[in-house]
Amino acid sequence: MKAMYYDAFEKTPEIRPLPDPTPTENGVVVKVEATGLCRSDWHGWMGHDADIRLPHVPGHELAGVVTAAGRGVMRYKVGDRVTVPFVSGCGRCGECRSGNQQVCEAQFQPGFTHWGSFAEYVALDFADQNLVHLPESMDFTTAASLGCRFATSFRAVADQAKVKGGEWVAVHGCGGVGLSAIMIAAAFGAQPIAIDIAEDKLAFARKIGAVAAINSREVEDVAAAVKDITGGGAHVSIDALGNPVTCFNSIKNLRRRGRHVQVGLMLGDQATPQIPMAQVIGHELEIYGSHGMQAWRYDAMLAMIADGKLKPQQLIGREISLAEAIPALTTMDRATDLGISVITRF
Repeated sequence: MKAMYYDAFEKTPEIRPLPDPTPTENGVVVKVEATGLCRSDWHGWMGHDADIRLPHVPGHELAGVVTAAGRGVMRYKVGDRVTVPFVSGCGRCGECRSGNQQVCEAQFQPGFTHWGSFAEYVALDFADQNLVHLPESMDFTTAASLGCRFATSFRAVADQAKVKGGEWVAVHGCGGVGLSAIMIAAAFGAQPIAIDIAEDKLAFARKIGAVAAINSREVEDVAAAVKDITGGGAHVSIDALGNPVTCFNSIKNLRRRGRHVQVGLMLGDQATPQIPMAQVIGHELEIYGSHGMQAWRYDAMLAMIADGKLKPQQLIGREISLAEAIPALTTMDRATDLGISVITRF
């Protein structure tokens, strides 16, 4: 198969032929029809993820068709159209038994713990516990865009923050995660506020549901600006970027008993941000993480997409080839693209 491959962190990847994968007893092989390019892939390439063992094939947001299945797989067969959460559970540990595969103690992550989907084929373990059947009405490009950013944002808004209609939701960072969170919060009847440094992203955020926008380069105090708009602070605030500044502002701009959700990864030298702990204590703030979403929760998200309440296809910026994904990956920390890039040509 053709795949993107690197054997050293921060070294420019190359496209090379590699052996086709074979399924484990409880796994499948999927022909990749589309796979999203995510900032998490850039973190991995930089060496920020301890799960990656070199050499490596990245890629974790995928959709495709099952081409082979192990003897132990009961729920999926050759020809099935599928996607998979970027965090998959082993199905045996206590977290998996409680339905929380997204924090499995022995989690399987294509593109991190195992070779990923920047390839013509990818092997996926624990298929019965983790794969998701795709409706025939959903194209592979849209399905691939759900795997990390959109699903993680859905869990952040719906399950972690438990956003309710009418609540103010501040979203710090309008990349793929942030725009997804804005769309989802608006679909739940909330009032999202978009915060970013780019006017084009803020304008797009308004189109998909933001009721207000703040350019953080143009205001002296982001938290104060949010409190002014909301009359006291956001009920929910999401750091969708993963930066010490956005994390601090996201907590600082909450009203009393507000909820902060950390979605943006904070790795490397940004792993221990400063937070306003006196405010957390005095105002009884709640702080949550959001790390992917369980396969069994996809039904609720897919139902909202089928009903037209959510339109993730609007967040897709461009479709690119596997070769074009190399410069897109290595420059992702400086990218100004609007929307998600998806690899659809191999």
